[in-house]
Parts: sequence; structure tokens; C-alpha cells
Amino acid sequence: MDFAFDARTEELRARLLAFMDEHVYPAEQVAHEQRARLSSPWENPPVVEELKAQARRQGLWNLFLPDAEYGAGLTNLQYAPLAEITGRSPQLAPTATNCAAPDTGNMEVLAQFGDERQKKQWLEPLLAGEIRSAFAMTEPDVASSDATNITTHIRREGDEYVISGRKWYISGAMHPDCKIFIVMGKTDPDGPDIRRQQSMVLVPRDTPGVTVKRAMQVFGYEDHYHGGHAEVVFDEARVPVSNLIGEEGGGFAIAQARLGPGRIHHCMRLIGMAERAIELMCRRAVSREAFGKALAQQGVVQNWIADARVAVEQLRLLVLKTAWMMDTVGNRGAHTEIQAIKIATPRTVVGILDRAIQLHGAGGVSQDFPLAELYAGARTLMLADGPDEVHQRSLARREIKKYL
Repeated sequence: MDFAFDARTEELRARLLAFMDEHVYPAEQVAHEQRARLSSPWENPPVVEELKAQARRQGLWNLFLPDAEYGAGLTNLQYAPLAEITGRSPQLAPTATNCAAPDTGNMEVLAQFGDERQKKQWLEPLLAGEIRSAFAMTEPDVASSDATNITTHIRREGDEYVISGRKWYISGAMHPDCKIFIVMGKTDPDGPDIRRQQSMVLVPRDTPGVTVKRAMQVFGYEDHYHGGHAEVVFDEARVPVSNLIGEEGGGFAIAQARLGPGRIHHCMRLIGMAERAIELMCRRAVSREAFGKALAQQGVVQNWIADARVAVEQLRLLVLKTAWMMDTVGNRGAHTEIQAIKIATPRTVVGILDRAIQLHGAGGVSQDFPLAELYAGARTLMLADGPDEVHQRSLARREIKKYL
């Protein structure tokens, strides 16, 4: 068993680490200052566009997409350590490299299921970083942890689909460059197979009947860097039938294909967040004194740091194994491992960030350190892409089935 990264991964890691040191970390404070002067809080600070241009010049662009026709052509195993690096600055680095959700998942959907017209109109500008997109699935009026519950209705009238429904926490929808929604709704609400009732359609943001009502906060944060999370109402919004992605009734299967890679990408970046937290903990511990000695000499602080290191090493191995399995046996074959990392990674990283905040005292909950915002993002991932309990339920059933 070889734990070394291959030559291409090592080369990209070196370039990406240098990009982070030379451009991304110095830009964090610049972006914060520039955002305060923007006319809209949802616009990208100018430094973000500079980072995107720099990343593209350096070939650090669309690293997430395994299809070499559209992306870097990396395997999941090759991309994992790169996503970890960008996770150290989740507000800037994923966007700078065009590897930010929800655009990544939407590009994967269009690349895999879109027709040539859809790819030309929407995938190409997304790949170029010229527009943003949103994925409209979650609804406030039903338990969206069960995707078969969605109530948004998509009915056909002649050569058009008419969409009516209410969605919320639609990531990216507040961004002024968000031009297209992938909307999941029911085209056959009374169909006998509950997993064949749903379809996905492309709905341009400027379609009459589409209203972005408000930005949803996440633990008080509006997540400006990712284009916010919006409540969106579709009131008899009409689009051509040609805007259907794949086939009628295929929405649930497309959603599952989309969420598999998305879950592992989140876990990869979470490990980077945990690594940054450990670094901040160590720097704080050696620079502060309490009760006559450095925090680094306090036994409880040493325990926190040691436990964090052990946990991160465990998570990384599990995520890399999952990436390898996705590459070798496919997403379906790696189903158990994908669920395992989705359960283990957010909750573990939340614990590490919580200790890091505690070690920083009042500074830990302030805007002077990234920890509070990282905590909010990590805690949200215990809900996003399926709550932990849904994955636990499914994983347990698969384990028990072996003994029936």
C-alpha cells in the first residue's frame, strides 16, 4: 500500500501551496476591507477577481472536474489533497480556483447530463468563471432531509414547463453574477415510484415569476463569499421544455449523482479548515501566558492539540480511501465510505474548531480570527447534503442487512 501522492499531485500541491502563501492569505484582510466599501454586500471584492485571474494563469483552475474535456482531468484521489489546501481559506481559495460550491456540483450535472445546447449556454460560462449558479432543492415547508418530500411542482403546458414552489438556503442565489438555477421539482407527483416523481430543469434567474426574496443567515453570517443563501419563490415561472436536464423522472438520480462528489469535496475542505485551526491553536499557545506559564505548557491545551492532530490524521486517511474507492468502484460502490466521511468529518472538525475558539478566548469569537466563521461553516455541514442522522440510518441499514 503506497501512501505517497503521485507526481502530478505533488506538482500541483507545490504550486497551490505557493499560491496560497503568495496571494490568498495576504488577500484575506484586503477582501474584508474592500467588502466594507462595496455598494452591494454580495459583489466580489476586486481582490477576488485578481485571485481568479492569477489562479487561471497558473493553471490552478477547475481542478475539481475529472472530465479532462472540461476540467483538470484529476481523479478524486488526486484532487483530495488540493481541496484540503483550499479549505484552509474557504472564503477565498475555492472561488479563486473556480472550485466553489454550488457551482462545482452544477457544472458536474451539466457535464454529465446536459445536452449540447445546455452545455454551450451555461456550462461553458461557468467553467470560465464568468457567471455563477445555484441549486434549488431544499424547501422550508417540508422535511427536506427526505428529498422525496419536495413539493415544488413542475407541470408541462405545451412546449413549456411551469414551475411553482418555494425554496430556501439556495446557496449562491444572492450573488449578482448568479444567472441560472437548477431547480428540482415534481413532474409526476402521483407517480407510483416516489423516486421517479422528480425532475430537474434549468431556470434563468431573470425568468418572470422567479423572485429572490431574502438572504438567509447561517449562525448570523450571510456568507457573502459564496453568494449567500437565499429564499427563492417560483410563481408560475415558465421555461422551454428543452430546459429539462436529462429525462422526466430522472431528478432524484441526478441529485444523488451530484451529491456524492459534493460530499467528499466538503470533507476534503473541512480537513483543511481543521489544519488551519491547529496552526492557529499552536501559534496562540506559544504566544500567550496564563497563571505564570505559556498556554503551550498547560496540560489541557496540550491534550487539545494532540487530540486534534490524531483526529485529522484519521479523517484524512478515511477521506483518501473514499476518494480512491470512488475512482476504482464508482460512487455507488463507495456509498458506505461516502456516508462514513460525511458523518465523521463535520462533527470532528466542529470539535477541533470549538477548542481552537476556546483557546483564543474572546478573540476566537471575533472577526479578528477566522475561527468563528469556520465554525459556522463546519457546523452547517452537519445538515447540508443530508443531515448526519439520515446517513447514519442508511449506513446502519446496510450493515445490518449483512446479517439478515
